[in-house]
Amino acid sequence: MKKVFNIAVVGLGQVGLYLLNELKNKRKNLEFITGKKINVVAISAKNIKKKRKFKINKKIFFTNPLEIFKKTKVDILFEAIGLSDGISKKVVETALKNKIHVITPNKALISKHGDELAKLAEKNKVNLEFEASVAGGIPILKSIKEGLATNKISKIHGILNGTTNYILSEMENTNQSFERVLKKAQTLGYAEPGNPKLDLNGFDAFAKVRILSALAFNNKISKHKCIMEGIENIDLKDIKIADQLNLRIKLLGISEIINNQLFETVHPCLVSKNSYIGNVSGAMNAVITQGKPVGESILQGEGAGPGPTSSALLSDLISILRGNLGNPFGISSSFRKKIKPFNSGYYTNSLYLRFEVKDKPGVLSMITNRLAKYKISIKRIIQTPDKIKKRATIVIITHKTSEINSKNCLSIFKNNKNILKFPILIRLYN
Repeated sequence: MKKVFNIAVVGLGQVGLYLLNELKNKRKNLEFITGKKINVVAISAKNIKKKRKFKINKKIFFTNPLEIFKKTKVDILFEAIGLSDGISKKVVETALKNKIHVITPNKALISKHGDELAKLAEKNKVNLEFEASVAGGIPILKSIKEGLATNKISKIHGILNGTTNYILSEMENTNQSFERVLKKAQTLGYAEPGNPKLDLNGFDAFAKVRILSALAFNNKISKHKCIMEGIENIDLKDIKIADQLNLRIKLLGISEIINNQLFETVHPCLVSKNSYIGNVSGAMNAVITQGKPVGESILQGEGAGPGPTSSALLSDLISILRGNLGNPFGISSSFRKKIKPFNSGYYTNSLYLRFEVKDKPGVLSMITNRLAKYKISIKRIIQTPDKIKKRATIVIITHKTSEINSKNCLSIFKNNKNILKFPILIRLYN
């Protein structure tokens, strides 16, 4: 039985660098837990001269990570570059082909190429571990693969992006604008300092939804088009109106089986302040599974930042050091199936619709008539006039209606002179 494992860390961004420092500081602890020794024998990043928070060993530095396979004997490789294709994919593929275990937090890579990479890992009898790709330090993937393995899961949903949850919580708590709070999130390291678009537009959470679906329902990673919306259009005004209604806005990722079909979505939701999910604040993530016979299970924890991510990466490392060889998605690739997609046009919700309009007679009746035409019935109307600017804010809460109805109805308001901007739509959840 192997006693010493050689490790390579590829990608020295926030996560990779923090992990490298953890491997150094927790070396004795890892040996105590597993009975195995580790040696970091290779590290790789684009720039050797870049100033970094932690000191690195330049003697084992590679600017081209593919050189590692030619010049060093590696047993376990951490990929922390973070791209869905290109060098990230090449490094992981090469490692698996060379019978090297791979650990990655790269949700973009796994959600796009997870099926073929899993097949490759199984063929070469090595692990492909990606616990850190979903919900930071929360062990949700292990829970589904192991703890809930004998349950029939029907639904999984929750807050899967710490950045957006921090921004929405902070806007409510401080009364500050989206732009101002985003800058604060970037300073604290919750949002990417350069381009936080993938967090804000829902892509990050959606990649995680696809990974969770594949594990929860034993299906191949779905490729079909779904509803994916982020929080870029959420205004402080919406947060304040939600507060008056005893509601909060949360970006939720949802995956469930409806009539034997797979439904996946990410979008902002209005949830009750009295609900569990409505009280998960800051950079926290929370994942709720529903299954039989266990019922509802909830896992909550830190979802953003290098600390929680490294915690999950080290958990995967311990699993490999202990000799736990397993299929990346819990079961063999040959048993995983394709599930037909649920038509998202039939997805139904009550809606929050905010209209910014010219304050003049007949505008409200014009809006309500249009809604009625598309069989969208009204539950509540809140009208706030601004006499000085001769405009008004109209908020309409509807009864349940389908996506196709709401989409067709709202498209009519696009070129209306009395509607000052395209209506804001937020779905009410549960």
